[in-house]
Amino acid sequence: MSEDKKVLGVDSFIIVGTIIHSTKLEKIDILEDYLILIKKGKIITLTPSGNIKEIQKKYNIADSEVIQLGNGEFLMPGMIDTHIHAPQYPNIGLGSDKTLLEWLSKYTYPLEKQYSDVNFATKVYSAVVKHTVACGTTTACYFATIHLQSSMILADIVEKVGQRGLIGKINMNINYPEGYGEETANSLRDTETFIKYIQQKQNSTLLPVITPRFAISCDMDLMTKLGVIAKTYDVHIQTHISENCAEIEAVKQLFPDCKNYADVYNKANLLTSKTILAHGVHLEDAELKMLAATGAAISHCPNSNTNLRSGLCNVRRLLSAGIKVGLGTDVSGGYSPSIIDAMHKALSVGIHLSFNDEKLSPLNYHEIFYLATLGGAQALALDEKIGNFMIGKDFDALVVNMNPSNTPNAPGGLPLNYKIEEYVQKFIYTGDDRNITRVFVAGKQIK
Repeated sequence: MSEDKKVLGVDSFIIVGTIIHSTKLEKIDILEDYLILIKKGKIITLTPSGNIKEIQKKYNIADSEVIQLGNGEFLMPGMIDTHIHAPQYPNIGLGSDKTLLEWLSKYTYPLEKQYSDVNFATKVYSAVVKHTVACGTTTACYFATIHLQSSMILADIVEKVGQRGLIGKINMNINYPEGYGEETANSLRDTETFIKYIQQKQNSTLLPVITPRFAISCDMDLMTKLGVIAKTYDVHIQTHISENCAEIEAVKQLFPDCKNYADVYNKANLLTSKTILAHGVHLEDAELKMLAATGAAISHCPNSNTNLRSGLCNVRRLLSAGIKVGLGTDVSGGYSPSIIDAMHKALSVGIHLSFNDEKLSPLNYHEIFYLATLGGAQALALDEKIGNFMIGKDFDALVVNMNPSNTPNAPGGLPLNYKIEEYVQKFIYTGDDRNITRVFVAGKQIK
């Protein structure tokens, strides 16, 4: 790490060194010897560093407000987790011998019941937010539980830590286990209360999300009314789709009048440009067209899809259909809360799919980096605000250190003089929280 370890808490500051981000899917932009100027949380300038003194003078930036990155360090956009279940955090690593519906019954629902206890919720939610920030997740799209009070606590913790969060109180009014479900009227009332609670905070980094768990646990009446609420308050929507073949068959039995799984949500007016659907492993061609037409996005969760034996999602097929795609950890179906893990698992899935299809080109690390940053922002309809370092956007960013001589316990190989693109590859394939030395959200340093 560079010698300068000061914590930035000032109104304006500059970071100098290697800056990387994505402006297109195909190629990571590597900007060596650049500077980025931040003022009131916004990106003001991104330019070669040769004229730093002029910029310091123009914007009245003292030398003490300049961070110089060292060898093996680079600045990148914050990573975006488009699908994570905060209450399932204690179950990471459990249930890998089960498929989705078995896993929900044995492990997930019994744990989620416990969030009626606000003290329990506070402890777990504090831990998961702290851990995801440490792993470089600047934006997380969280599922909570059906419990209003503990869902509010999750929002409070995300706000206090400073992470950018989209948070949803779950809705479940049918096919729920004993002691863990809602009456329709109560579900709708608590959803509106939760939305108002977050919106009244007037915090641009905190957003509410309408969250029907999935079509198996919500009837059409509830989903349709949730669609009305989403439109009334102009909020995001998140749920699951086509994760597991048994799940898909159950949805067909529950909604025989619908053409397919996606059509269930479409008839409830839950497919919008602010909708994020987790998984999408087994989508039909007609569903791809529907999602592309409505602007709904898919959260690709490769760890969970493999871990629960749901299947291998062909992300290339989704992208070719014009669907927005981000990455998700899907804790605890996925056993890692890190988007770095999601990146290298997604790379592996693409390779595995190509073994049986010679015409399929696996995703490469440039494309995976895009999905973890700008792609995630697009999936959450936040790409006008975050995702890369375009001028005017919020400064959500990470300082990454891949220099083994300064982080001796971190993976990264021998202390050789790698090119910056090689350091980026090593970060994607071998990095972890130890390589992330600073985390910024809207210009505020939170790690």
